Amino acid sequence: MIAIQFHERVIHFKDWATILFVLSFLVIGVNKNVFQARFTEFIKLAVSDKYTKIYKDTSNLRSGFTISMFFIQLVSLTFFILLYLKQFQYSKAPEGILFLQIFTFLAVFILSKYLIEKIIATTFKIEEFNEQFNLLKVSYRTYFGFLLLPVNIILFYNPEWNKNWLYYIIIIILFLANLTTYIVALKIYQNLVLRKIFYFILYLCTLEIAPYYFIYYFITKN
Repeated sequence: MIAIQFHERVIHFKDWATILFVLSFLVIGVNKNVFQARFTEFIKLAVSDKYTKIYKDTSNLRSGFTISMFFIQLVSLTFFILLYLKQFQYSKAPEGILFLQIFTFLAVFILSKYLIEKIIATTFKIEEFNEQFNLLKVSYRTYFGFLLLPVNIILFYNPEWNKNWLYYIIIIILFLANLTTYIVALKIYQNLVLRKIFYFILYLCTLEIAPYYFIYYFITKN
C-alpha cells in the first residue's frame, strides 16, 4: 500500500514589492524625460564629477529631481537591509511588514539627522559647508542607491542567488563608496575644512560615524 504524505504549500506574495519596483522605475523614467540633461550627467557620476560641479548650488538639495531620486535611494537601501536581515535570519517578520518598519525607521533617522546637522552647523558657523556637503552626500548616495536597485530585484526574486559572501561584498562596496564621498568632499572643500578643522572632526565623529554604528546595532539586535 502506498503511503501518501501531504506537505503544506507556502505561498509568498510579492505583489507589494513588484509595485514598489515598478513605481521606482516609473520615477526614474519620469526624471529621465523631465530632467534629460541632468539625468545624463547623473548616470556618469561614477566616472565624472561634472554633475557635482554643475549642480553645486544648495537650492538643488530641495529640487524635484533630488527628492524623487532620494526616494529611490530609500527604497533601494530598505530592500537591501530587508534582504540582509532575512539572509542572516535576524528577523522572521513578514517581508511587507519588515519593509515598512525599515523604511519608516530610515526615513525618520535621515530626516532627524539632517535637522540636527543644521542646528550644529549653525552653532559652529559652518552652514555653507554643511549645505554643500549634504548635497554632495545626497548626490553620491542617491547614485549608489540607483545602482543597487537592480541588484535588489535580482536577489529578491531569485533566492538561490542569496549567498552570504555576496552580501559581504556588497557591504564592502557600499562602505568604500561612502568613504569615497568623504574623500571627494575633503578634496573639494579642503580650504574650508582646514580653517575649521576642529569643528569638522567633531562634526564627522558625532554625525557621520556614531549614528551609523547605532543604527547597525539597533537593526541587528532588534
